[in-house]
Amino acid sequence: MSGSLLEIKKKINGVQNTRKITKAMQLVAASKMRQFQKRAVSARGFAWDLFKILESNLSEDDKSIYTEKRESGKTIFVLYTSDKGLCGPLNSKIINGLFRSNKWKNFKEDERALITIGKKSQGFAKSNKIPVLEYFEGIPEKISNLDAIAVIEKIMEHWNGGDVKEVIFIAPHYKNSFTFYPVMKTFLPLSLEAIKTNVNVEEELDTKEEEYGDKNTDNMNMIFEPSREEVLNQLYEDIIRAMFIQSFLELKASEYSSRMMAMQNATDSADRITNDLKRIFNKARQQSITQEIAELIGASMALAD
Repeated sequence: MSGSLLEIKKKINGVQNTRKITKAMQLVAASKMRQFQKRAVSARGFAWDLFKILESNLSEDDKSIYTEKRESGKTIFVLYTSDKGLCGPLNSKIINGLFRSNKWKNFKEDERALITIGKKSQGFAKSNKIPVLEYFEGIPEKISNLDAIAVIEKIMEHWNGGDVKEVIFIAPHYKNSFTFYPVMKTFLPLSLEAIKTNVNVEEELDTKEEEYGDKNTDNMNMIFEPSREEVLNQLYEDIIRAMFIQSFLELKASEYSSRMMAMQNATDSADRITNDLKRIFNKARQQSITQEIAELIGASMALAD
């Protein structure tokens, strides 16, 4: 019986040690989630500002390689996932959001291509023998414009080659600490409607509409340097970079939110297991005490006889 009590006590200590780890990970994830939440909202605001500048200066006659609508070519899907696990259903939701979608299924294998961001999407593609056009991992959490450019340039190389019809991002949309869901965003070709939909902050930033005035205002008196075409092309590039960074930050906010919830559930489970083991331990100890008392009584009666 003493051996059984010792085993139960070891299990209790092991579960309590695990609880300390999950609780610490929960607190770290909560802290980082708040940081990325603020950064993701700020990135939405920045992308929205660029959109409003573009909207107020764009006319139907303005053409760019970034807005070119093509009749033929492949559709590239850019799949965002995390590099690390222990973040609940986040990665499975995003992966299923692409591979179970009609958008993916409706294309033949030679009409689609996949670019993965994060180890989890790459691992899924490899295990399911899905060809990957480009693969990125280890993107710094404190992402900078240089980090974003390194990825975007690879994507743009395929677009500029002329054999790509459309580029679609699949990334989580962070709504709050408990809600996120995968969304598909048309990354290229760009259009005012697509940018407006992708930025997705109209309700939050309606008050900014008045700052930019009427989008149909004549801009003949505005001076563009070095030229209108180059300024608008640079503005398109800035919007592409802002949209990429926004999606990445929303991925990180969703990742830490999901990890916080997963670690909270693990901590609660550790508490329940500890309580169950303590009850088993107390019951076994009581049985041991009862058995010892019975043995003492039996021995004393035998001596008396």
